[in-house]
Amino acid sequence: MRLGKSEIGFRIFMALVLALVPVALGGCNLDNIIGNNNNNTPASTKTLKVGLSVCYTGPAAEKGTPQGNAKLDAIKYINDELGGVNGYKIEPIFRDTKYDTAIAVTVINEFISTDCLFFTTNSSKDMQASMEIANRAGFPGFTTFSSPSLTHPPQHIYSQLPDYGDDWVAFMQYYLENVWQGEGKPKVALMILQNPTGYGARDAANAMAEELGVEIVGIYEHSTTINDDTANLLNMKNQNPDVVYISSTPQPTSVIVKQMIELGIYPGVQIGCGHGGFTQSLLELVGADKAEGIMGVYPTVSWDEDVPAMAKMKEYCLRYHPENYGNMDYIVSWAEGLIIAEILRLAIENSPGGVDSLTPQIIEEFGIKRLNGYDVGGLHGPVSYSVGDNRLVKSVRVFRIEDGQLKVISGWIETPSITYENFDWFGK
Repeated sequence: MRLGKSEIGFRIFMALVLALVPVALGGCNLDNIIGNNNNNTPASTKTLKVGLSVCYTGPAAEKGTPQGNAKLDAIKYINDELGGVNGYKIEPIFRDTKYDTAIAVTVINEFISTDCLFFTTNSSKDMQASMEIANRAGFPGFTTFSSPSLTHPPQHIYSQLPDYGDDWVAFMQYYLENVWQGEGKPKVALMILQNPTGYGARDAANAMAEELGVEIVGIYEHSTTINDDTANLLNMKNQNPDVVYISSTPQPTSVIVKQMIELGIYPGVQIGCGHGGFTQSLLELVGADKAEGIMGVYPTVSWDEDVPAMAKMKEYCLRYHPENYGNMDYIVSWAEGLIIAEILRLAIENSPGGVDSLTPQIIEEFGIKRLNGYDVGGLHGPVSYSVGDNRLVKSVRVFRIEDGQLKVISGWIETPSITYENFDWFGK
């Protein structure tokens, strides 16, 4: 068959495009992101399938995108440079939830039905949507960013890091010991996202305010898509707080901070932020000069700290996702990739049947519950499972924005285990 010139040109163009696609994708497993997994793996090649539920796009993408990139980069490092886990490659099944609970439900059902060994989420909201199904199925998972409602009472869901309630407790402890100079109890107002990101701080305040010695003068909720919170801010201003604590994601946090400046509330009060909203993207959204002096809690080291895992993480970030360099959310999920590998290693080595016996139940009993002081190269605190406490890491630090940078101002603060399920108001 003779081809016309135009068809010959088109076929040459498509051949060039297909040749360039692998180069353009770099370290990112795009097949998994768009939902077209390549299952044509040779029968002799056994992989360790792990579900990754990520709000990669949507209203929380400023957090989900760097975390999603870091997960895949870390797993690429483990597979390519370390040869996988005990010689077996990790197969990431990556799904974008778009920060939509309906999609998160679809995703968790897919993970279970396609024989993933366990799963992770990067948002408390996505895990809230997934946990009932996962707990009922005995399908274990952990979330990087968590709220007390996800792990209390403890079942099959774990938290990689201290939760949003821990953030509030640690921040108030630091504030009382190092900042507060007034008489009596400091007045604290909470500006919280109306999902587990915000409710975690609210629950901690309800549980611990009296014991810590602070007065909660108001709790004000906002949505993920907020662009004006004037009414709440004016009501809050009338309460004359000493501290305004914001537990949210970066975009709505930035809206609140900007309006606090416009309304003459800040400077004048101390702004504190939970780690859901306190990261490099907040600084960029607010502006370095306006954000000066804002404090926040974060559970990892910063990019300029010399810890063992930093060099390799920086190498991969600069190679594949340089736009995420300096974002501490990337650190969280690089560490997550290391934890995934350690859970798999422990399960393979501790289970009676080895790699061929792996099931979600084996992963939980012989992997997750065997974590004991695992060091993620100094990126955050040691990773351990404790009976009755499904938080795998317990320590955070306090940072302050100074000269356009997030600077650490505290040592590691160990957060207490709070039995929220013993309070009659919890979960209502």
